[in-house]
Amino acid sequence: MSQQEPRILTTHVGSLPRPTRLLDLMKANIEGTDNRAELENCIRESVIESVQQQLADGIDIVTDGEMSKVGFFAYVRDRISGFEPRPGAGYAAFEAEVEAFPEYYSEYFGKAMLGGNLVPFVPVVCTGPVSYHGVAQLKRDLGNLAEALKITPAHSAFVPSVAPTGVGSNAFYENEGDYLSAIAEALRVEYKAIIDAGFTLQIDDPFLPDLFADRHLTSVQIRQKATDYVTILNHALRGIPQEKIRYHTCYSINEGPRIHDVPFIEFVRYMLDLNVSDYSFEAGNVRHEHEYHIWEQVKLPEGKRLIPGVICHASNTVEHPELIAERLIRFAERVGRDNVLAGADCGFSSQATYKTEVHPTIVREKFRALRAGADIASKKLWRR
Repeated sequence: MSQQEPRILTTHVGSLPRPTRLLDLMKANIEGTDNRAELENCIRESVIESVQQQLADGIDIVTDGEMSKVGFFAYVRDRISGFEPRPGAGYAAFEAEVEAFPEYYSEYFGKAMLGGNLVPFVPVVCTGPVSYHGVAQLKRDLGNLAEALKITPAHSAFVPSVAPTGVGSNAFYENEGDYLSAIAEALRVEYKAIIDAGFTLQIDDPFLPDLFADRHLTSVQIRQKATDYVTILNHALRGIPQEKIRYHTCYSINEGPRIHDVPFIEFVRYMLDLNVSDYSFEAGNVRHEHEYHIWEQVKLPEGKRLIPGVICHASNTVEHPELIAERLIRFAERVGRDNVLAGADCGFSSQATYKTEVHPTIVREKFRALRAGADIASKKLWRR
């Protein structure tokens, strides 16, 4: 299929395994080594290499692989003031899963999800006025991606940024509304800079489905907080062209039983109220693959597109291109072929770690399968 013919575009969620040489330099820097110049040069080279690999493997809409970030939300600790770490607070996610499978998750958190991270997971608490002071790091990231795209042009590129609800907890502002408003205004600096640099902004937000799994809230409280989440994010995005924003959410669990995941139908309508154009979500893992049927009940608003995950970030099995094509066609038959892009369930290295769940060589093979499956689906959809 030629580039001029209509086809399903491929993309992913953003984070990719960091090269070992970059991890070594990051680790040394965290431990106090003065290697800033060498580290910055390695970040730049890693971004260029990542973009080249994405394009070689058939990805149309690329990103920098989040090479400079130690974690998909932990990075904001260095960019937003007003927070203090609270070691020992623990990792409170997936309570029902952990209670149901304590032996599994004890090993999983210790060795897989958190055990190999460059920095330990440490919750942060807001203890002072919030402001954004990460302009230099942000400018570096945007410049590195721009440089990579000059060397190896792509269809387009996106840059992930965390949602306001994912930064930390509040111990300073009078109420939760004031706190989230302050976070939203701070992150808006990052959001606008990404757009001004010519990239698409991706909002990373696993926190919406987490809310619906919170057993400490009543159903009424959950619905109210979900509405508040949507309102605050839309406020942070005000004035930014909707067509330049995509939204990613997931169930916040990597490899696991997942029997306590929230059904997509519970929060999909809140998601669709966000002022964005594209929605990236988990659809390839076996606990949620059947949920494509919700698009027979829920109407996708005009001008919006879906980026269903059709390759899984938590399995080293490479999906067959024919299966990927089938998955894409299911969505296309329900929302229209022009309203579907091919994506991944979640990031392949949301934390900078020496041990990603999917081996880096297999990530690349999954991307090649994604491209092949999207091509098969495109031929079938546009032949009809």
